[in-house]
Amino acid sequence: MLTLRRSKKSRAALPGRDPIWAKLLVVVGAFLLIASATIVTGSQVLANRYRDSVRQENLLGNNARVSTEDKTEERRSSISGPLNFLLIGSDLRANDPEDGQRSDSIIIVHIPVGLDRAYLLSIPRDLRVKIPAFEPTEFRGSSHEKINGAFQHGGGGAGGVQLLAETLTELIGIRFDGAAIVNFDGFKAAVDLLGGVDMCIDQKVTSIHVGFDDKGNYLSPDRGGHPAVYEPGCQHLESWQALDLVRQRKSLANGDYDRQRNQQKFIRAILTKAQQQNLTTNPIALDRLIRALGGALTVDTNGVALEELMFGLRNVRPSSLLGLTVPSEPQDIGGISYVVGLEDAQALYSAIRGDTLDAWAVENPTWVNPI
Repeated sequence: MLTLRRSKKSRAALPGRDPIWAKLLVVVGAFLLIASATIVTGSQVLANRYRDSVRQENLLGNNARVSTEDKTEERRSSISGPLNFLLIGSDLRANDPEDGQRSDSIIIVHIPVGLDRAYLLSIPRDLRVKIPAFEPTEFRGSSHEKINGAFQHGGGGAGGVQLLAETLTELIGIRFDGAAIVNFDGFKAAVDLLGGVDMCIDQKVTSIHVGFDDKGNYLSPDRGGHPAVYEPGCQHLESWQALDLVRQRKSLANGDYDRQRNQQKFIRAILTKAQQQNLTTNPIALDRLIRALGGALTVDTNGVALEELMFGLRNVRPSSLLGLTVPSEPQDIGGISYVVGLEDAQALYSAIRGDTLDAWAVENPTWVNPI
């Protein structure tokens, strides 16, 4: 049951800006949904519309992208795995430049060689890492810093993503086949078009961001509003409710680790709802969703045409998603709160490099998130 102190007759405006990490959560759905739907409908017009509506930028630079030197025209028209994509929660299109200086949510999507499933690995924003030097901003590098600092040291925007990608390349030993960023407006519009999502909540969650006064008008909890409360159980969520839920960590038993799982569950919920909408047989509805998603995305596909990438991912289904957590623990070092990778993290990184995550997940159930 979802407890909300808000009158149905009241349409009070909800807060318009949310933490930018939450904005990425529709990106995976964008690629996988359009991949299956476009191919089934057989509409090249829709594929072209999606491709033309998406902003494309250099998000990976030269040091973190898979080399394309050996790519022939034949290979470009046949996507082959394994694939690794970097998804960043930020906003390259924000009018407020300060709002693009953080990368509070980072997800690596690993798609095995069979191209029939996907692993979602959430990188803790406070993970203690080495950040390499970055010449465009004259950043000299840092031997120990929180990973989300890479985005800021890269100057935000595309440069920030490039430095973040290079940091992950050095940490894990992989290069990326693509990267993507999404903004909040597109996210909300897309979920609204789907009619919300259905999610199963594991534990009671009390919002620290969204609340209402006695008349049902929006009033944040820090100003005396009654906070939105999400009770355990399976329930339907409107877009603003789902976004608020996946923002929360302070009221969760395991803090950011539980928030990561909720983010991963939400990605699956988006895909599941889209699949239930029969978009493959409703080209008008699909076209509306494509325009909403396309306007929200900034991507780097490493030179591969979007329609080819869509076709290559057509067999990935919601039931095939599996969430992973980096083996790690919070530590206070020098008065600063970090998340520090455990020894088992190296085995995880090796499994990504060797495309053996299936076996790793079986052997390490503690770090697997049921989503």
